[in-house]
Amino acid sequence: MVRNYLGSVRQWHWISSALCLAALLLFAITGFTLNHAASIEATPKVTEHIVEMPQALLEQLQQSEPEVPANVDQWIRDELNVSIAGSGAEWSPHDFYLSMPRPGGDAWLSIDFANGEVLYEVTSRGWISYFNDLHKGRHTGAAWSLFIDLTALACVIFAITGLVLLQRHSSKRPSTWPLTSLGLLAPILLLLLFSHNG
Repeated sequence: MVRNYLGSVRQWHWISSALCLAALLLFAITGFTLNHAASIEATPKVTEHIVEMPQALLEQLQQSEPEVPANVDQWIRDELNVSIAGSGAEWSPHDFYLSMPRPGGDAWLSIDFANGEVLYEVTSRGWISYFNDLHKGRHTGAAWSLFIDLTALACVIFAITGLVLLQRHSSKRPSTWPLTSLGLLAPILLLLLFSHNG
């Protein structure tokens, strides 16, 4: 029975490690880049698009607040390859404004009700910024947030089953518990000795 239990621990250990391998690499590398963010320069690239909305669509949009009509959204999709439907935009008597933050950059779209000018601006801060935002879960949506939670769960399973396997083999490896204790105490001591507030 003990062997079956330990065998299941080994299974949980390798399955959890396989599931979180790619995510662990991503979070480890982006942990490094975030820690050295001040040393890694990122030059934002700004792209601006301006189009003019047909008068009929403009009038329809003005009368539909707070909903964006499907044909207006489709026209924006065709012209700018972006959707504005169901997006929580800001409406005023003069214009329509929509902020569209995203990992690694930002974007916004405005529609001037006076002349129908549609201005769409996209800012990209590069791949490092993109992956750093994935690490933080910044503007990544519910699906990515769930992925982070599931990865964290897999990492917890990986760590706990690893600890059980360490205990199993500790009698043959005298350095097991000193090294495990060092891994536990090192971050605590660093925080106590070198991390100061204020």
